[in-house]
Amino acid sequence: MEKPFGFVVIDKPSGLTSHDCVNRLRKVFGIKKIGHSGTLDPLVTGVLPIAIGNATRLISYLHGSKAYKGIIQLGASTNTDDIQGEIIDSRNWPLISENEINSLLENFRGEILQKPPIFSSVHIKGERAYKKARKGEKFDLIPKKVTVNRLTLISWSQNKGELLVDVDCSTGTYIRSLARDIGDKIGCGGYLKSLRRTKAFNFNEDHSVILPQKSDFFPEKNKPKILKPNIFFKHLTSFKLVSEEEIISWCSGREISFQNNIKRLKIVKNNKIEDSIIHNKNVLVLDAKDEIIGIGNLDESYKIKPKVVFNAIG
Repeated sequence: MEKPFGFVVIDKPSGLTSHDCVNRLRKVFGIKKIGHSGTLDPLVTGVLPIAIGNATRLISYLHGSKAYKGIIQLGASTNTDDIQGEIIDSRNWPLISENEINSLLENFRGEILQKPPIFSSVHIKGERAYKKARKGEKFDLIPKKVTVNRLTLISWSQNKGELLVDVDCSTGTYIRSLARDIGDKIGCGGYLKSLRRTKAFNFNEDHSVILPQKSDFFPEKNKPKILKPNIFFKHLTSFKLVSEEEIISWCSGREISFQNNIKRLKIVKNNKIEDSIIHNKNVLVLDAKDEIIGIGNLDESYKIKPKVVFNAIG
């Protein structure tokens, strides 16, 4: 029987951890080799890509931004920067128009410096920040550069003090920090009231399915569909192995040389970088049926050296 290989995109419900979702799918598919592509807080809902089988080895090669829709509550600050924390300060929010808010949001667009929440997984001398925060330790986190590609105000409720925003940002951006900092900029404090992820890398809501319910017996027909990974790696240059000899060589861990036929390399066009066969050294290696059989590193002598090798899919 062919082992499962690919991605299941879960529409994560509120109240579960990302690891809870992984454990549920382990029971559904009957395999242990399953992993998510990045943690969502229990409060957060939405797009959670989960790699199945050997596709876990492809997670680090995913690429792209993440997108969210969230509600920022003005008028209070919490120790976690979201609704689950303790309120540490409260003030009345000002009478402010959407135009004024939009002008203020310009400070948070593009490349910005952002300080992570103290209740976060950031390492401080080998210990997670949230563990130190739980013990009541005092510490300061170093701001880091993140990129906010899009920050759109969808609506503003003056009565409730709620901002509904749409955010597209680089990996590593904390929307909780964004809520906190926007509230501070307005002058009344703020925290993240609710959040839904709408995109992660090249995965979006159209790919997502409901998380299966717990069951001792799970009929094959009810298992969530595993998506072929190819469509989520279109950012990588690809190379197809056409002969049995090449495939055997690749699966044995040997490099592939193609100096005499560089047209076999399907180069991804990148407007920001000059077209070059080595502008992205990671190459998706495919068999004759366009199935992924690994990822290699392309060098200047037109050789692809194996980094990830699948001897057989799954």
